Amino acid sequence: MFTVKHMLDEKGSQVWTISPEAKVIDALKLMADKGVGALIVVYKDQVVGILSERDYARKVVLKGKSSLDTPAKEIMTLQVYCVQPESTAEECMALMTQRRIRHLPVIDKGKLAGLVSIGDVVKSLISAQKITIEHLQNYIMGKYL
Repeated sequence: MFTVKHMLDEKGSQVWTISPEAKVIDALKLMADKGVGALIVVYKDQVVGILSERDYARKVVLKGKSSLDTPAKEIMTLQVYCVQPESTAEECMALMTQRRIRHLPVIDKGKLAGLVSIGDVVKSLISAQKITIEHLQNYIMGKYL
């Protein structure tokens, strides 16, 4: 069973953050520069929101706002669902599916410890399935005898 800790061990625990006062254009530049689809919004070392490409598309572009003068706090998603390092890939997938989200901040002992995306979770689930298939094939072929 793969956990969030396993995912972070493989991909790293780097998390890109911004402040609630940062301008949306700066958030977009950071996302583009780092090749990520979301940033965690942090104020005084606490997660206060998440800003994704989806937020930009729906709350800036479609509403005719300017990314040059709109602060992140005006468009960020306030309801942030988080997981712990012990959470399983299956639990992450269920939460992401149920809440229709693509990113989960990882909180360990009250601190931001990483971020997992839907891609990370799918990769983990596929790896687990490959291991199961390999074990079953070995069992069927008598390689465990």
